[in-house]
Amino acid sequence: MRRRTFLTASATVLALPGVTRAASKQVLKFVPQADLAVLDPILTTAGVTRSHGYLVFDTLYGMTGPEDGFKATPQMAAGHRVEDDGRTWKVTLRDGLVFHDGQKVLARDCVASIRRWGARDTFGQALMARIDEVSASDDKTIKFRLKRPFPLLPDALGKMAASICAIMPERLANTDPFKQITEMIGSGPFRFKVDERMQGSLFVYERFAGYQPRDGEPNWTAGPKVAHFDRIEWHIIPDPATASAALQSGEVDWWELPTSDLLPMLRRGGKVRVEITEPTGNYGLLRTNHLHPPFDNPAVRRALLGGIDQAEFMTAVMGDDTSLWKTPCGFFPPSSPMASDRGLSALTAKRDYERVRRDLLTAGYHGEKIVFMAPQDVPNQKAMSEIAADMMRRVGMNVDYQSVDWGTIMQRRSNKSSPEKGGWNAFCTRFLGTEVFSPAVNSTLRSNGAQAWFGWPSSPRIEALREQWFDAPDLATQQTLTAEIQAQAFEDVPYYPLGLYYNPTAYRSDLSGIVNGGPFFWNVRRT
Repeated sequence: MRRRTFLTASATVLALPGVTRAASKQVLKFVPQADLAVLDPILTTAGVTRSHGYLVFDTLYGMTGPEDGFKATPQMAAGHRVEDDGRTWKVTLRDGLVFHDGQKVLARDCVASIRRWGARDTFGQALMARIDEVSASDDKTIKFRLKRPFPLLPDALGKMAASICAIMPERLANTDPFKQITEMIGSGPFRFKVDERMQGSLFVYERFAGYQPRDGEPNWTAGPKVAHFDRIEWHIIPDPATASAALQSGEVDWWELPTSDLLPMLRRGGKVRVEITEPTGNYGLLRTNHLHPPFDNPAVRRALLGGIDQAEFMTAVMGDDTSLWKTPCGFFPPSSPMASDRGLSALTAKRDYERVRRDLLTAGYHGEKIVFMAPQDVPNQKAMSEIAADMMRRVGMNVDYQSVDWGTIMQRRSNKSSPEKGGWNAFCTRFLGTEVFSPAVNSTLRSNGAQAWFGWPSSPRIEALREQWFDAPDLATQQTLTAEIQAQAFEDVPYYPLGLYYNPTAYRSDLSGIVNGGPFFWNVRRT
């Protein structure tokens, strides 16, 4: 990077509004993975929105890390009682819960929030399908009447996978779940400073003095959430070299996802720590649109499986250091107890691009244009996109590679129109391992047509197996069912697994208390 470019970028960071007047406060400057295009944590599965959501909102239950078995524990809830042979749950709120506008958190706020979340989220939909009624018995008690026992209820309400069950005031939660909320009023440890928002540049959060942390030890999203910083600033710096230079010079404190080529430089000098804080990894995938040709044809989707070389994708993302990625990877990440080798030969057999070209012709591909959306401002997803587009060209596909910003993709991917009318055919993305760990949370595996995640696959068989999974009596039965789900997924191909990679985060060495599973901003302090 040229020196002039760095100086200009540095000046921009230092001159942003609020920095001068916040000089006497404890300020944490953070570089997120991408621009925060969507504020509403219910409206999108984007990881950057999930991170924003955890700053502003709290959840009824938190989730511990893998060492403690990903256990759902009370967070806003004081606890719960289960009655009527598992068909009635009564969740009691703990004392001292207050929204950022000063209003007390009431059970009816939680009921409205659960209903809104349950209309959109994949786990939430499964919960709501099993509920006869969710109501507020009084100001502090949420009552669930279930059609049949559902022991996973706390897991659903405390899921870490986007979209989180964010608790908001009833008046906001009554908003149509398919329309965005822009007023950010939660009860989390930080409040959103809408007056300082500069889209594409700066987002600011201020410590909420009314937040009452619970007791215990911090463990992923469970336990106390103590805000040690008065102010959190998110600085959007799309260029990796600029972000790296800003981190090394101390102009920013934390860079969420540094690129693999810059990791050796960041590790030198002792001023920056480079650590893997997400042990479940990042799950890469190629999503296709099942509504329009050619990917409305399952035979075409199956034929393209033969062109997926997961090692090539992972090398493009994280380099030759195989400790930073894992393949083969099926429809559940290798670290999940639901992982299976059923059908993996579709990804592990020798790649033969000429054969894939012939198989595509036999399947009915006739040169239709593939509108491929690729994020220019998210390096890892950009790398996967370049490999995917090149692979498609090698097997004879007509690729229209459209390089845009991630915010545009987040907006455009909901467009069901044909590619000629502003729609799309394919894009690459990634989820945290925890977000695809099981059929309960893996939103991209849902195959319920028009109600499915962007791409809208339809597979009655996958949906039927998923329903059986929720009612499975034990882990062994769940594993048998997920193996069957994976086998069917290799037939229907709702998406293409590209591998699992471990992207370290990088932060200044004077920071401590970084909580795994994040980025989270509670319990972080400057030493």
